[in-house]
Amino acid sequence: MNVERKSGEIVRYEFSTRLNHWIVAISFILLALSGLALFHPALFWLTTLFGGGPWTRILHPFLGLVMVLAFAFLAVKLWRYNVLEPRDRQWLRQIDDVLDNREENLPDVGRYNAGQKLLFYAIVLCLLGLFASGIVMWRAYFAFPVEVIRFASLLHAVCALVLICAIVVHIYAAIWVKGSMRAMTRGTVSPGWAWKHHRAWFREVEGIERK
Repeated sequence: MNVERKSGEIVRYEFSTRLNHWIVAISFILLALSGLALFHPALFWLTTLFGGGPWTRILHPFLGLVMVLAFAFLAVKLWRYNVLEPRDRQWLRQIDDVLDNREENLPDVGRYNAGQKLLFYAIVLCLLGLFASGIVMWRAYFAFPVEVIRFASLLHAVCALVLICAIVVHIYAAIWVKGSMRAMTRGTVSPGWAWKHHRAWFREVEGIERK
């Protein structure tokens, strides 16, 4: 595996991947705010961020398309790293060690650990649900029976809630694991970070065979 080095650090994400990630992140924030504004009257004041209620209704689905397309490119690029392996199941069985930061007791982790992989699949499923239900609800361009629209509205709300919770967990984990944020801002991690948190990936990057 040929991975670029920069100032003694390991390149974890190329610029194109980071740019794609931040497009997804920004569009998610805008979607969450506009979606919450449309979800409940108590939050309707959030529409002022988008120029009022009509503009919020117009922009929300288009922002959804931006996020789905951007994440689709990201998912295609990173899918092979998120395939679940036997060591991931062992990692999940030792979740107490994960929460207590006893990483030395855990099986060697590849580019992503089991938690990150499950989060990836959760986001994929939620976005599929949001995309499908969003199309049904987009009455400016599509016409479906009212019963289908009602079911789509419920599915949309459930998927949105799960996605928001998943992203909150993602952000918390990125802050909790020191050095992770730098991977998505500067693109690099230290060899020590890679060895501590993703030992199998570090060995692959360095071409080191496990004894």
